[in-house]
Amino acid sequence: MTGWFSFLHGEATAGDVLALRRVEAVLRGAGLAYDVVWSPGFRSDGHHFADVDPAAYSRLVFVCGPVHGPQVEELHRRFAHCVRVAVGVSVVDPGSPAVTGFHRVLARDAAGTGPTLDLAARAPALPARPVVGVVLTHGQHEYGGQRRHEEVAAELTRWLAAKDCARLELETRLDAHDWRLCGTPAQLESVLARLDLVVTDRLHGMVLALRAGVPALAVDPVAGGAKVSAQARACGWPALVAAERLEEGLLEHWWHWCLACGGRDEAARIGAGFRAVDAAGDAADGLVAALGAGPAG
Repeated sequence: MTGWFSFLHGEATAGDVLALRRVEAVLRGAGLAYDVVWSPGFRSDGHHFADVDPAAYSRLVFVCGPVHGPQVEELHRRFAHCVRVAVGVSVVDPGSPAVTGFHRVLARDAAGTGPTLDLAARAPALPARPVVGVVLTHGQHEYGGQRRHEEVAAELTRWLAAKDCARLELETRLDAHDWRLCGTPAQLESVLARLDLVVTDRLHGMVLALRAGVPALAVDPVAGGAKVSAQARACGWPALVAAERLEEGLLEHWWHWCLACGGRDEAARIGAGFRAVDAAGDAADGLVAALGAGPAG
């Protein structure tokens, strides 16, 4: 089985891979064996065209996406002896060699025919994965030689790339003119409240997550600890990793704690405490008295 997810310079979209899962389920139900060809850029450990012997197969199935272009035409030449079927595809030019090379085309949409449901819609149900907001900073040059921001960001993103979760890059900076950024705190809070976890090296990444009742795996990017560590203490939040201790084992420990009941319950408790009548004091509590005081002597 092939698709645009098979080509070296193609792309694997979530819809294409779900369409593949639907076809796999049909073939398994019929007791038919198959192999899937993947782009080495997407799955290095899978079957690749460079390793496939066409003579070992009698059927070729092309799944999803538009049927056009030289890459699809090359399939017809290389697998000329096979029965070739395209399923769940879009037919843009029915006279194209990429289309006419198939023995059968089971289209999802084509000129002169009614559309059929996309294959991804009926793909097998998938287990839920944690939704993780990632809030990182590369600035804060005021810390000079104590800065470990680049190292922290590189290690966190490397580690996160291997986690089976949905990652959502977020920015605390507001911008009323950039559609990619939130324009108000309320917009950002609405996003945070829907997450399972926030991974951050920013003070406000941690505080805003806890304010929304969402656990935060916080890393202080300043050697020796600075405002992130201080704020974690002020909040009573334990899931903090120092830049000097940015080890995978420690990250894994707090990852599991944050996603378990203990971390979720503690974040909810702290968030509720922020809003309580008897909430812990902050600097604003002394502002009025400070405004009434005379100039500093």
